[in-house]
Amino acid sequence: MSTTAVGREAEERASLFLQESGYTILSRNFHSKFGEIDIIARKENVLHFCEVKYSKLYDPFIQITPLKMAKIIKTIGYYFLRHHENSDYEIDAILVTDEKIEFIKNISY
Repeated sequence: MSTTAVGREAEERASLFLQESGYTILSRNFHSKFGEIDIIARKENVLHFCEVKYSKLYDPFIQITPLKMAKIIKTIGYYFLRHHENSDYEIDAILVTDEKIEFIKNISY
């Protein structure tokens, strides 16, 4: 399976996990010139910008580097410019392995 297909499958699993947990998916793969947000969801009037990471061999969280966070934050700014939202928000990580899904809320530095 290609890296792209593996990533799509991880994002699909993450989306289903969020929906089963009461989140509404607003967007997937939101792009800007700065980067991409994997999943944008809402729950209880809070926007959740979710970074999905998959790994078979190690903790996927280590893939969320300070550079990646900077790109996510810039992309969130672009999202707010385009959508004129005025909601509270947080940046979450969804870590997917073959065995489990781990949801880490509010990973901002």
